[in-house]
Amino acid sequence: MSVCLIPARGGSKRIPGKNIRDFAGRPMIAWSIAAARAAGCFERIIVSTDDDAIADVAQAEGAEVPFRRPAKLSDDHATTLDVIVHALDWLEGQGALPDALCCLYATAPFVRADDLCAGAGLLGDALFAVPVTAFSFPIQRAVRIENGRLAMFDPAQYAVRSQDLEPAFHDAGQFYWGRSDAWRARVPPFGPDTAPIHLPAWRVQDIDTEDDWRHAELMFAALTAAD
Repeated sequence: MSVCLIPARGGSKRIPGKNIRDFAGRPMIAWSIAAARAAGCFERIIVSTDDDAIADVAQAEGAEVPFRRPAKLSDDHATTLDVIVHALDWLEGQGALPDALCCLYATAPFVRADDLCAGAGLLGDALFAVPVTAFSFPIQRAVRIENGRLAMFDPAQYAVRSQDLEPAFHDAGQFYWGRSDAWRARVPPFGPDTAPIHLPAWRVQDIDTEDDWRHAELMFAALTAAD
């Protein structure tokens, strides 16, 4: 059995109410729930929240909200892993511990059902499956500012052609598949037991600030028009 867990606390400060704020005509969290439902690879879609308004929206969109997240896991210091382990412990207490759990963020309007399914398929020989995308510029050519002047992090890379540098990737920030026993053992989800799911950069956008939100709206509108 596999479960989709969507963490969605009510206390967002940088974008107040972002989990249920209108995005392209729907509450933001609705896009994640819709993708999870369309994927067809989850027996349950559960939203972990401390907020009644979020719970109401989540249930209206077809997700379960079978418990309220405790206050100690709803402040700025709680980690995603803490929330995942709490949900798995609750499921075990109900006699419904899944083999695998996918943590899907509530602010992931670009997530696609087929990407979620692809992650499920990669757990056969991996503990985790995580979507990644390539950096748009070689990280080996990164610079810092020191006393008002530029300095390369690695000056030895100055004369190396960009096409000869090793590609680097970063977490796409949409979802994380993992086996339940690995989550509960708090195994780091970035390592030799993690399979990558490659996403194009034009479907990846963090949404942590108002500028991020506006950029995401523009991206979404462009992708919708292209479809």
